[in-house]
Amino acid sequence: MNKIGKIAIVAVLVLAVVVVITVKQKGKEDFMADASLSTAGAAPEAKASMSKQNESAEKSNALPRLVDLGAGKCIPCKMMAPILEELKEEYAGRLKVEFIDVWENPDAGSEYGIKLIPTQIFYAASGKELFRHEGFFSKEDILSKWKEFGVDLMDSGAQMPTFERLTPAQSDKRPRDTVCYMCDRDVDQRVLVMVQTDKGPVRLCSAHCYFIMYSCLTEDKSGFEKKVSVTDWSTKQSVPATVAVFLCGQDETTGKPWIKAFADRQAAVKERAANGGNILALAALQEKELSHRCGFCERACYPQDAAKVVVEDGVHTWGCCSHCALGVAARTGKDIEVHEKDRLTGQEIVVKTLEGKIASLEPKTSMAWFGQRKRPDGTWGSAGCFHQGFFVNAENLKKWVEQNPYETGRLISINQALANKMKLSPEQIKKACKIGECAPK
Repeated sequence: MNKIGKIAIVAVLVLAVVVVITVKQKGKEDFMADASLSTAGAAPEAKASMSKQNESAEKSNALPRLVDLGAGKCIPCKMMAPILEELKEEYAGRLKVEFIDVWENPDAGSEYGIKLIPTQIFYAASGKELFRHEGFFSKEDILSKWKEFGVDLMDSGAQMPTFERLTPAQSDKRPRDTVCYMCDRDVDQRVLVMVQTDKGPVRLCSAHCYFIMYSCLTEDKSGFEKKVSVTDWSTKQSVPATVAVFLCGQDETTGKPWIKAFADRQAAVKERAANGGNILALAALQEKELSHRCGFCERACYPQDAAKVVVEDGVHTWGCCSHCALGVAARTGKDIEVHEKDRLTGQEIVVKTLEGKIASLEPKTSMAWFGQRKRPDGTWGSAGCFHQGFFVNAENLKKWVEQNPYETGRLISINQALANKMKLSPEQIKKACKIGECAPK
């Protein structure tokens, strides 16, 4: 065999070895990729089928996704943080929640095409963008938005409980002259105040309720005090308010003010010696009583009874009731922080708003009672500030309603209570809680 022939034989053998090694390596790789396709000769149809199965599995495991792009130090972003954590924990396995700090990762802002922070982007399970929102977005609004897209994340047990009582538990058969015109409480005849009007006398349970009424009248109040009579604490006789003196003090336990009227100053001095207090003329008492007003409706109120409201610019004011406290956000157009007490237990409830929405609520289970009364025309309206309240849970609310058999109304979320106030026009806010005229019920 010549030299050329030998070289050809060697070349063929080398080529054969390379082919064998290549085939074996390819088979090994196919096996590692998928045990069902362990050879390089697997059918193309089988590979296509497996690809479709993998894609289907990925889709079945996909979740709707909420992406929040913000920063750690931006104020509305900081208010979003606890909401995102709650969503992540409460809806794990049903909703994917992501937070991206665009200050730490500036490229993300460009990638998502955002203009300001925070921005929330809603994605369907398929990956399609459904909606985006700029600024603070409350938890309730987020859940409502998902529901609009057919994603109902709320479990039936996690939804706001429902409760209402539209008919009093018992008929109020109290004689009307024993019921206070302002607060509906029983009148203690020793501190009865009466206001004479063209429609008859208005009876009030205390001088404080008189000043509440006075503060929300819209008529000309010049000389109005001449219509008012008070009850002498010593003699139980009615005397004109303009000639009386008033002994004012505070309860040692509750801190709540009390007022007693006297026709004779010496009788007031004697009572002061026994029980303390300060003696004031009507004008001085009126100035004192009107020194604290509701930041929403401007009614006179006692700080001891009112909700505390802190406006974002540092101004401190009050809400004569829990709902009026929320109304301060509507009247000022600013963010507020409300400190109110559970009407049953006195436990503190703290509400913070941002951009007209509830930003945080402690305890999270807190809710509101919307006291309502049926009008003569069959429609329902507010029962007034004395019949509203916050509660830390539904159980406390129901117990309080049971203890107050004349109350009618319904349970609503504090989110809804705020939304009701934010819908009011400037003209409606101006007229809020105003009586218009003094008249008996």
